This record gives sequence, C-alpha cells and structure tokens, in this order.
Amino acid sequence: MENENEQSVETTAFETPPVALAADVHETDPMEVEEEIRQVDYAAFAKADFVKLVNELTKGTDLKQADRVLREVKPLFDELRQKDREAALQKFLATGSKKEDFEYRVPDLDSAFDAAYKLLRDRITQHQRSLEEQKQENLRLKEELLEKLRALVDGEDTEHNFSAFKEIQKSWKAIGPVAPSQTKTLWANYTALVDRFYDQRSIYFELKELDRRKNLEAKYELCARAEKLIDQPVLKEAVRELNELHNEFKHIGPVPLEEKDQLWNRFKAASDQVYARRDAYVQELQKSFALNAEAKAQVLAELLPYAGFQTDRIKEWNQKTQEVLALQKKWESIGVIPRAKARELNKQFWHAFKSFFHTKRTFFKQLDQERERNLALKKELLEAAKQLQESADWNATSNTLKELQRKWKEIGPVPEKFRDSIFNEFKAACDHFFNQRRSVHDQETQTQLENLKLKESICHQLEQSGAGGGCTLQELQTLQAQYQTIGFVPRENVNALRDRYAKAVDAYIAKLPMGDTDRAQVQWESELAGLKNDPQGDKKLYQKEQGLRKKLQKAENDLATLKNNLEFFGRSKNADKLKEEFAGKIQEAADEVKRLKDQLKVLKSLG
Repeated sequence: MENENEQSVETTAFETPPVALAADVHETDPMEVEEEIRQVDYAAFAKADFVKLVNELTKGTDLKQADRVLREVKPLFDELRQKDREAALQKFLATGSKKEDFEYRVPDLDSAFDAAYKLLRDRITQHQRSLEEQKQENLRLKEELLEKLRALVDGEDTEHNFSAFKEIQKSWKAIGPVAPSQTKTLWANYTALVDRFYDQRSIYFELKELDRRKNLEAKYELCARAEKLIDQPVLKEAVRELNELHNEFKHIGPVPLEEKDQLWNRFKAASDQVYARRDAYVQELQKSFALNAEAKAQVLAELLPYAGFQTDRIKEWNQKTQEVLALQKKWESIGVIPRAKARELNKQFWHAFKSFFHTKRTFFKQLDQERERNLALKKELLEAAKQLQESADWNATSNTLKELQRKWKEIGPVPEKFRDSIFNEFKAACDHFFNQRRSVHDQETQTQLENLKLKESICHQLEQSGAGGGCTLQELQTLQAQYQTIGFVPRENVNALRDRYAKAVDAYIAKLPMGDTDRAQVQWESELAGLKNDPQGDKKLYQKEQGLRKKLQKAENDLATLKNNLEFFGRSKNADKLKEEFAGKIQEAADEVKRLKDQLKVLKSLG
C-alpha cells in the first residue's frame, strides 16, 4: 500500500507540473504586450528607411525578432517598388514610346534592400535549420537516455542504480527542447519509467526519502524567490524570472507526500500574485490601446477629406498643408494601438497623407515647370537683348528690342528668386541701347550735316573745273578720293547729292585731254570707285564682275569663230578681199576682248 501511494504521488507531480497550470490560467504573455509597445509604424517608411532598418537587423543577433520584422516590412517595400516601377512606365509611355520597349532600371535602394534582405533571410534560414537539427539531436539524446533508463529499470537492482538514475535525470534536464510533436510522448515515457524505477526500488526507499527532502529544500527556495518577485518593480523581469522558476520547479524531483500540497500552494500563491499584477497591467494596456485606436480613427476621419483636395491657389495649398501636418503631429502623439487594428489604420492614414502631398507635389511641380519654362524663355530674350545692346544698327535693333519687350510682357511669372534680377538685367540691356542710340543719333546728325557741306564743296569744285577747262586726271582722282573718304550725309539729301556728284564727274571726265578709249577707261574706274563706297557695293561689284565675264566669254568665242572661219576662205577666189574684211572684224573683236580684260583687271584690283 505504501508503494502504491508513492506511485500515485509521483505520477501527480510529473503529470501535472505547476508550469502547465500557470499557463492554463494566464494566457497573455507580457512579452507579447511588450512587443505591442515596441511596434513601429512601418507604413510611413520610405525606401531609404527600410534599407537602413534591414541593414541594422543584419548587425543584430535576435534572429527571431528579425524574422518577424522582415515578414512585416517586405510587403510594404514591394508595394513601394511596384509604385516606382509603375511611375517609371507611365513616364516612359508619356514620351510616346511603346510599352514593350520599356526596360526598368532597378534603383540602387532596391538593390541594397534585396541584398540585405537576402543576407538576413539566409541567416534566419540557417538558424532555423540549425535549431531543427539541434532538436533532432536533442530527440536522439533523449531517446538514448530513455533506453538507458529502461535498461536501468528492467535490470538487476544494485547499489549503484540510484546514482545512475540521478545522473540520467540530470542529463535529461540539461538537454534542450525537441520538436513539439515529440514532446508529449517523450515526457510520458520518461515519467512512466521514473515511476517504475521508484516503485521497483523499495530497498532504496531511505535514499529516495533523502532525495525527496533535498528536493523539498530546493523547492522551498524556489518559493522564496517567487515571493520576492511579488514586489519586483520591473514587471517584465518578474514574469521572465518566474517562468524560469516554474521550469526549475517542474524538473526538480518529487517531495515528501505530506509536504507536496502545501509546497505547491505556496509556490502557486506567489505565482498568482505576480500574474495578477501582469493581468491588471495587460488589462490597463488593452484599455489604453482601445482608446488610442478610437483616437486614431477620429484623426483618420479628419484627414480623409484632404486626400482628394484640389486647388490652383498657392495660398490654399499652404493653408491645407499646415492643417495636414497638424493632424500628422496629433496622430503621432497618440500611443500604441492593438496590433490587429494597427496595420489597417496606419495603411489608411498614410495613404490619405501621401495622396494629399502627392497631389500637392504634382501641382507645384507643374507650376515650377511652367515657371522654369518661363525663365528659360526670358533668359533667351535677355541674351538676345544683351547681344543687341552694343549694336549700331539703330533702326533695325530698335524694332527688334521693342518686339523683345512685347514678348517679355506676354511670358508668365518666373521662379520668385529670379524675378527681380532677370527683369533688371533685361531692362538694363534695353536702356543701354536706347541711351546709346539717343546719344549717337545726336552726334550723327551733326556729323552728317558737316559731311554734306564737304561733299557739296567737292561737287562745286568739279563743276567749276568742268565748266572752265584745264581738267587733269590727277585732280579728278584726288577729288574723288576725298569725296569717298567723307562719311554719311542726312538721308533726305542722299539722292540729290548722288545725282549732282555723278553729273559733275561725267562733265569733268568729258573735258579730260585724252582719247575716247582712255576716257572710257577712266569713266569705268570712276564708276567702280563709286560702287565700292556704296552700302551695297560688294553685291553690285559682284554683279558687274559676272556681267563682264559673260561679255568676255562671248567676245572670246566670237574671236575664235572669226579666226576659225578665216581659214576656210583660203581656197576662195575672193580670198584676199574676205581676209581683209575678217581681219578687221578680228581686230575689233580682239580689241573688245582686251578692253573687257582690262576692265575685269581693274574690277578685281578693287577686291
């Protein structure tokens, strides 16, 4: 009967460990509550934030925490990645390109994230594989211990069996966890063999009682340590240490039957007080989390209308931005909310938040682009005005600058920081030209009047000499040279002065004491000299040259034809008479060729 009672006591001690009871009563682990407190709002992260986060995780050692974070942030990063790709595709299509030609260039941040993610995921996978391998090894070791214990239970009773039994118990406790599917069976087999060992070794009852007394002392010490945890100020540490105490309590062997219930009640009472503190703390946290969730839902409701806000007024955008930022500050000031609601609330809030600023950025981007285009246009006008500000082509430049000023007024505003500076530069360039024109115009008017007097004086000298006789080529050339060096005259006097000068020169040349050929040559040189100083002199000289070359070519062809025809008259009865006639024509043609060549030579000498 005594042995039967002992077996009943031992079975109860092993089959209903204190830690199991505690786990049944207290379902919420404060460690999980701590995770709630430490949760991060990853929905607001940008790509650079995710890269920094994953890089930091690669430097840590808590791979379990790293795995949890990776599972949460990977879908969020992929969502950002997809948005960027869609934006790049739309931009590509906006250029008129075809979708099938699109080739997405992976950004550096994506590559950095993928590299860090793969490194960390490989480490986690390797760690999990190592844990599984260790669990398999632990299973093998525990199965070996079961075989040893079974052999010990079924073997002969010796004086060394009890010490061997205690070594097996010590080794069993030291071996780590096995796969959950194996735990229950292993533990059942182990406790059954332990019960059989104690039942069959009655001869070592005294040793067993001594061992139970030692176990009793150890468990009383655990009770004392558990009672101290009631007043532990750091609840997290108290619960962690209490769980360790439960594990030790479970693996310490049986105690005397009469002490068992009292001992367990004392240990459980201390545990219940610690867990009661935890339960109260968790309940308060949950209430706080629920209130926070309600507060954030209210802020979200206030933010949602801003997601579709549109206006073309800068002042209204600035006002609404301040309101949205105030809501963001209010949102971030609210504490933690339950994890079950956090993801959806955060997703909705940051989606609305980002939608507002995306619309705002689009508006200001278009506004900036328009102002930048206006700035580019005004810079072109400014550059054109600067290039013209030193021009002396007063009439044409004046008209051009007035046109530039008209275009300037039609162009819209430029970026604020350039508004005054670019306008002042443009105005200064225009003012510079018009001031110069005004000053030069006054000077030119006086100079042209003086030039008119000088040219009229030369015309008078030519007219007097031509009328009185005694004309010389040297005097003519001297007066012509003087006339050509004198500048412009007033526009209203140009035509009359040109006609007077031409008539005076012609009359003077007619009185020169020389033959008609020489006089024609002088007339030609005089005409060319006048063309050289004409505003369109180069064009007119070129036209003269081309006309001379055509005449020269025709004269040379005529001369060659005459010479060729002359050879056919050698057999004719009237050959001598015909030769005389053709000789005269040939001479005339040769003279014409010479005259044209001389004229061409003079013309080319002017170039």
